[in-house]
Amino acid sequence: MKHSKNYRAAAEQIDKDKLYTPLEAVRLAKSGAKTKYDSTVEVAFRLGVDPRKADQMVRGTVNLPNGTGKTARVLVFANGDKAAAAEAAGADFVGSDELLDRVAGGWTDFDAVVATPDLMGKVGRLGKVLGPRGLMPNPKTGTVTMDVAKAVSDIKGGKIEFRVDKHSNLHFIIGKVSFDEKALIENYGAALDEILRLKPAASKGRYISKATMSTTMGPGIPLDASVTRNLLEEGADA
Repeated sequence: MKHSKNYRAAAEQIDKDKLYTPLEAVRLAKSGAKTKYDSTVEVAFRLGVDPRKADQMVRGTVNLPNGTGKTARVLVFANGDKAAAAEAAGADFVGSDELLDRVAGGWTDFDAVVATPDLMGKVGRLGKVLGPRGLMPNPKTGTVTMDVAKAVSDIKGGKIEFRVDKHSNLHFIIGKVSFDEKALIENYGAALDEILRLKPAASKGRYISKATMSTTMGPGIPLDASVTRNLLEEGADA
């Protein structure tokens, strides 16, 4: 694969045999991002779980303290007063049957989906469209709820959802390159704490076996996920 000059320049600054502390990784990510737009900063973990087993599925949400840097487009399936509440909370698309038909036709111009419980019978039929994109509403992540206004506000305010894939990888964003170091580290720390809290009891051995930080179109930076405390200090502790 042929990479751009900026990618190659950024890659040259990374020692692939070193595990960088979160603070070091954030600094490398910010200094190496030379795109004309505000790149997203992402983290990928390889987890020591078998996602084929229900008791080893890792899935959850976390409210990033400094937001994501992006205002999510939220679709809400609701009727009546709940639809009005969703609109008042800032939902981008609100409705029921008409929206259901539109999504069934392949439309996915949104980032998150919320639904009231009474409509999940119909929403469940959209599994082939929403499922592969990780957009299917779920009570465990607070996206199947009668309090649609709170769900919309949380998502707009920086709530992210994460889920381990079939290859045991878990991806999440921690903000934009334009964020300062402190904001990115605080977001990373919040997500890391929640992922560690969700470690399945059935998971044996090393839970996070590999970690990488990167920016949009940028090279991966090997990350030391064992560093979990004092993340903003130069000599962070494991």
